[in-house]
Amino acid sequence: MELELSAKERAFRDEVRSFIDTTLPADVRAAMVGGRPLSKLQIVEWQRALNRRGWAVPHWPVEYGGTGWSAVEEYLFQDEMQQAPAPQPLPFNVDMVGPVIARFGSDAQRRRFLSRAANLDDWWCQGFSEPGAGSDLASLRTTARADGDHYVVNGHKIWTTLAQHADWIFCLVRTDPSAKKQLGISFLLIDMKSPGVTVRPIITIGGEHEVNEVLLADVRVPRENLVGEENKGWDYAKYLLGRERTGIARIGASKERLRRLRALAAATRLGDAALLDDPGFRERLLAVELELKALEITTLRILTAARGRDGSKPDPASSILKLKGTELQQAITELFMELGGPYVLPFEPWSRSAGEPHAAGGAVDDWVACVAPTYFNWRKVSIYGGSNEVQRNIIAKAILGL
Repeated sequence: MELELSAKERAFRDEVRSFIDTTLPADVRAAMVGGRPLSKLQIVEWQRALNRRGWAVPHWPVEYGGTGWSAVEEYLFQDEMQQAPAPQPLPFNVDMVGPVIARFGSDAQRRRFLSRAANLDDWWCQGFSEPGAGSDLASLRTTARADGDHYVVNGHKIWTTLAQHADWIFCLVRTDPSAKKQLGISFLLIDMKSPGVTVRPIITIGGEHEVNEVLLADVRVPRENLVGEENKGWDYAKYLLGRERTGIARIGASKERLRRLRALAAATRLGDAALLDDPGFRERLLAVELELKALEITTLRILTAARGRDGSKPDPASSILKLKGTELQQAITELFMELGGPYVLPFEPWSRSAGEPHAAGGAVDDWVACVAPTYFNWRKVSIYGGSNEVQRNIIAKAILGL
């Protein structure tokens, strides 16, 4: 394959880079570099800036706000965004429910939801995982019983990211309890303000309120909020998860963190020499950098091949990107932990500023204060979007034919 960018692609990359440099607020960039959580307002304002430029939903069909970019241009856009680093458009809107509604939803649903999702007028969250139905998602037990022009929904969703901000939740629900478990599931859109919806926070080991429980007790949902056909929700979920797994690789974000890690290691002393000159640390750093380059080339190959695929079916190769991308993200957090040494623990999540006394003695740079919370938080990346064990099974069956 051709790895050299064309003149047009280089010009496009420069255009994206210039837009980010001139538009991204300094406080947002600083929070991204430091690994600190963004406020809801910061996320909304940045996505709306992208939407005004016409770049919030580049991979959507052009008639719904997409750009018509090539696969390489889409990749370059994501790469520049992540390397800046700048916030990604809210994935629940842009990468998940939006593409599902665009492809499988009714005309009324497209008119009602798509432009609002692109502009983040509606904040969506994902209601898939349940207690006892995470990696084995098809075992979900949330039910939707038909009652005239409504469904009555009862169940319990968990690990629902940013549900505390959400206006709507897209849910997998069981509409036919007698069917084989993959065949009795539907894809339903639920207003979070509906009576019977309760959100309970879950505080992570890193000290953040990022995920939640969502309880659904006799929630009445209009039948017009069913996406596609009843009992076809598993097909729509597979389409959604295939797109999610490609994005989870986050190659640009790993590039940015490795670049910062290398610079910090060059400035950190290990005796009389820089940590970067330590043979053991350097070997581990180079191994991650080489694997990341191999993953980037694999991603470009998959994106190129995707042009000839039936877009309604997930590419099993996305499991390779999810598996390897998340392993590399975790490996980078381990290198940061090694770099910070004893100063990363104990930590008070997101409460210390640069120069404040550290429990281990002396002062702490801002990046050290964020190392441990990020390390603990990123244990999740090999689980969400389908655990890496599940991805290995998909690769074995769908790619290797085992």
